[in-house]
Parts: sequence; structure tokens; C-alpha cells
Amino acid sequence: MAKLDLNRQPMPAQDPIERSKNFNEVALGYSEEQTFAEAQRCLSCKNHPCMEGCPVNVDIPEFVSALKAGDVAAAAVALKRKNSLPGICGRVCPQETQCEAACLLSKKGAPIAIGRLERYVADWALAQNGKNGHDAADPNSLPLPGAGRVAIIGAGPSGLTAAGDLAKMGHKVTIFEALHQPGGVLSYGIPEFRLPKHIVKSEIDYVRSLGVELVCDMVCGKTFTVDELLGEMGYDAVFLGTGAGLPNFMNIAGENSNGVYSANEFLTRVNLMKAYLFPNYDTPVIHGKRVAVVGGGNVAMDSVRTAKRLGAELAAIIYRRSREELPARHEEAEHAEEEGIEFHLLTNPTRILADENSWVTGIECIKMVLGEPDASGRRSPVPVEGSEFVMEVDTVIMAIGTSPNPLVSRSTPGLEVGRRGTLEADPKTGQTTKEGVFAGGDAVTGAATVIEAMGAGKRSAVAIDEYVRAKVAARE
Repeated sequence: MAKLDLNRQPMPAQDPIERSKNFNEVALGYSEEQTFAEAQRCLSCKNHPCMEGCPVNVDIPEFVSALKAGDVAAAAVALKRKNSLPGICGRVCPQETQCEAACLLSKKGAPIAIGRLERYVADWALAQNGKNGHDAADPNSLPLPGAGRVAIIGAGPSGLTAAGDLAKMGHKVTIFEALHQPGGVLSYGIPEFRLPKHIVKSEIDYVRSLGVELVCDMVCGKTFTVDELLGEMGYDAVFLGTGAGLPNFMNIAGENSNGVYSANEFLTRVNLMKAYLFPNYDTPVIHGKRVAVVGGGNVAMDSVRTAKRLGAELAAIIYRRSREELPARHEEAEHAEEEGIEFHLLTNPTRILADENSWVTGIECIKMVLGEPDASGRRSPVPVEGSEFVMEVDTVIMAIGTSPNPLVSRSTPGLEVGRRGTLEADPKTGQTTKEGVFAGGDAVTGAATVIEAMGAGKRSAVAIDEYVRAKVAARE
């Protein structure tokens, strides 16, 4: 047997970086040959440290071992037993800081490319099972006898995960979604080139196939209230997975000018109004050809790469810290650079300039240097006196974070919120300060990752199951 090379890099995908400006041309994943070759690198270690790094507790050793044996069907069963959204996680989950970071091979070289393997298995399952893309997964994990009724508010990652798990536990589950299309950030916040819409639809269809009812255009706090759900509408428990869709702004001069977007609005327009299908859909989004995106996270990268695909001649990131402090995934920043995105680092906007009709003409910035670490542990940026300059742009996108929408909390007596508007909830169970109401995901933590929101949904599902069964037993 050939000696295992622990130091070699994992197999590259067939096209690891999207080089095309066409929205519909996306990076390809591993081929079958690459998948099986990468799986062979797994040491099958006894302690399974990779599982400890997974927020949804996927049995990574089992699904990788199945791939080592060449059994993709068994790998799909193992993967989908704990993860209802594998096709999504395989594309947008930051495995490099979670399961792959815990892989023993990472101590001496490259870890197993768990995310790439997950994506291959999920895409294989989609191809094998038609439009839905899922089978029953595990014939031994049939739903338990019916118990109670649970309402899920929000069809995003946490809500879909909680709904799927609760349905498998035997509960009658209804998801209420405010928008006309389910998926939350999966549908309106992540670009087509990074997460194709048909993948999101297939994952949502799987959750529906478990018996979950999904009702759109229903705004909690307006169409109905949490108290009504628990009262006359007859639900035993409510899970709030409403996300963090309220954009933050810098509150600088000119920020209300025409041509200034929040990243939320910009990406939502592109996704839900199908700007990525140009010219079939001619969605007016960018005013002009020079776009500046303020921020350094994944949302900023999504926004600036989207602007480039919409025809921006200049698409630039403005970020007040250095490259080392960028909160975006390394591969997202690398992809942006590959596509010709300009990075203006250690730079901070001070005001937005506009013409007599209030259309953006430029953004004034100041150079920064890094000082002492702030409360987050990162070195604080300090302005350099006299270093102001102006960038000529006609569109500015603010991607500096989001907060939860206060609509649900304001309409729900007894539901306490934190200083930043996040819902107060037990991190282990999701139990809020209101009886029978649970919460998870960005609504509790503030803007975080898809996989963290899914993990919160899974933990809450376990607690809700216990709560509802006790409630039903008491009734009987």
C-alpha cells in the first residue's frame, strides 16, 4: 500500500474559483474520482474530533467511511440522518473553522476536505432522486406517533432545521414565512453563483416531504401574534427563527442619498427579483458602473462579487482593518481577488457625496492604522490625520452587519430582548422568557453562520419535543 502523504493539499475541485461573470456558471464540485481519492485520506481515528467541530452533529466518520468504501448511497443516508440541508452546508458552511479545523490531519498538513465531500454526496442524492433530491434517507428513522402542534416562525436555516427534526419526532409542524418565498437568507441573501436556487428548493422540498406545512406571506406581529398561535390557533409551542434582517448603517453624512443600499436590500433585489437571470429579467439595481461595498464579511464579498457580475467596471471593498482581520472566509476573499475586486484596506468612509439630485457621486474615506485590541480582541483602527481622499463611485452598499427585526418582540408580551435587540434565550434549549416560546439562530445570536443557525434549530427541536410531549400528556 502506498504511504499516506499527510502534507499534500486536498484534491482541488474541477473549477474552484468562479471566473465567469455569468451568474449561472458556478464552481464545480469534486468529481467521483476526486471524491473517493480524498476520502481515502481519512485516518478513521477513534475519537472522531471532526464531529466535535460540527454544530449539527453530523456523523462525519460514518459518511466518509462509506465514501472510502465507494458506497455513496450509504454516505447519503449517514449524512442526511442529522442534516436536512446538506447541499446547502456543503457550499456555504465554514468547515475550515469547524470540522476540518478539528481533523487530526490538519496538525501536519491539509485536513480532509469534509465540505467538498458533503457537497458531492448531497449533489449525488439530488441527481438520484429527481426534482426533490432526497429519499427517505434512513428507513429505520420513521416518525414517532403524533404528539403535538408546533408553529415555526421563519423559513430560514434554523426554522427549516427545527421543523424537519420536529416532524421526524412525530409532531404536526407549520412554518409561517413573512416573504413570498421560503428559505430566508438562503433564498434572498446568498448569490446564485454561490448557492443555486434549485439546491435551496430541493432542500425545502425535502422538509415538506416530512409532512411540514409551509405558509408564506404571513407576518408574525402583523398577520397574527405569538399569543394567538398559543391561544385560539391551538399550537402547543412556537419556535422563533426570524433571523437578523434589520440592516445596520454608519450614520455618516450622505448615507440617505440615492444609490446607497444596505447589503440586505441589494442582495434581496438581486435574488428575489431574479437580476441574476439577465437579460430575461432586467432588474434595475446598480446606478452606473462604479460600486463601493463597505465591510469585510461574507455578505460584503457576496455583494461586491454580485455587483461585478451585474456589470460594474469598478467593484471595490472598503474595510477599516487589514487583510488579517477580514471576517470573511479566506476562500471568499480569494475568489473576490481572482475576479478583479479591488480591496481598499485600512480605509474607513467618512461621508457620501451626491449631486444636486441626491445621486451618489463619490465616497470620502480616511486612511487608518491599527492600534490596541478592542473588546473583540482585534486591534482597533485609528484614523490617520490628514489622509482623507475621495473615491468616485455611483453606488454604495453598506455591509456592516444586521440586527433582529423588533416586530415579533414588540408584539409579544413577556418576550425579553438583549441590548442589541436579540431575543433572550437559553443557548442549550432555545427557551425564551415566555412560556412555550423557543428561539434560535440570528434572532438570538445576531448575524452568524448558516450552520450555527441550524445547530440552534436542532437543539431547540429536542427541547420543544420534550416540552410538547409533557404538555400533551398533562392534557390527557
